Amino acid sequence: MSVPIKITAIVCTYNRSQQLAATIESLVAQSLPGSLPWEILVVDNNSRDETRQVVERLQSKYPERIRYLIESQQGVSCARNTGIRESRGEILAFIDDDETADKAWLQNLTANLLSGEWAGAGGRVLPLWSVPCPQWLSPHSPLISGPLASFDPSQGPGRLTEPPFGANMAFRKEVFDKYGTFRTDLGRAGTSMISNEDTEFGRRLFAAGEPLRYERSAITFHPVEEARLRQEYFLKWWFNKGRSDIRETRAKHSGKRLLGVPLRLFGSVAAQLARWMVSTEGSQRFNHKVDLWNSTGQVLEFSLLWRAAKNGKGLKGNTDLRRREKGDR
Repeated sequence: MSVPIKITAIVCTYNRSQQLAATIESLVAQSLPGSLPWEILVVDNNSRDETRQVVERLQSKYPERIRYLIESQQGVSCARNTGIRESRGEILAFIDDDETADKAWLQNLTANLLSGEWAGAGGRVLPLWSVPCPQWLSPHSPLISGPLASFDPSQGPGRLTEPPFGANMAFRKEVFDKYGTFRTDLGRAGTSMISNEDTEFGRRLFAAGEPLRYERSAITFHPVEEARLRQEYFLKWWFNKGRSDIRETRAKHSGKRLLGVPLRLFGSVAAQLARWMVSTEGSQRFNHKVDLWNSTGQVLEFSLLWRAAKNGKGLKGNTDLRRREKGDR
């Protein structure tokens, strides 16, 4: 008779075979009690590199610890939802495929979830700088958190007031049965930089009154690659963040509109454009440019949603979530 699995650590991966090996090795080395049954589930989201070979090599070293499966529908939300469905654990923890985990990460992240008092938890995601921070960007800038996947709230352990990041979060599996899984119209898919699938789920739990805990001692490390420290990357990220924010709320905004776009947003774009054009100080000028790109992304998404509604395409996303929104059971 097999012992029920208590924790599943889910790693969704796409074309990161070199980084993935270090991620899995850091998970295998976790300092969990020997009496606690747990597993690592790797969900391959159509990788075209050596991902399968990397996982199979590690499986041969740790055959009782690692499981591997493929999700053919592209997108991190699709991969995570498959991981949820196929996991055996009572608690599901998530880590990105380019991160490494502190040895006590999984123990510290999940310890308070086993009692059932908390619906989920999030931990610290700390940047690993491989190159110096550029002059146009302060390492303490609020612009950094999202593009560099850094999560470090200025609070001690206790109740979270903001959703955790997908790079370091865990939930009781029953929460997904109750509130649905990650929205498939949000989250990275291939080269798309649409995001918010993780934070939207956290906000969904907050709206239902579910408590989420912050575990400051549950630490993962996210590499800061040189490619991410370019203005082009930041602008693209914040443009798509603007799109994601509107897509998440499904354009439920009041006021007069033009082609689906709130008129007030055109005013914001004009004001941000003016601030960017007249600003001369380097980092401040870039901040204004980011604001402009973010608002432009919102304009585009409002317009796309308006066109979709006009063409009768309706909502996209998870079927179970749409049923809940309509009151179906």
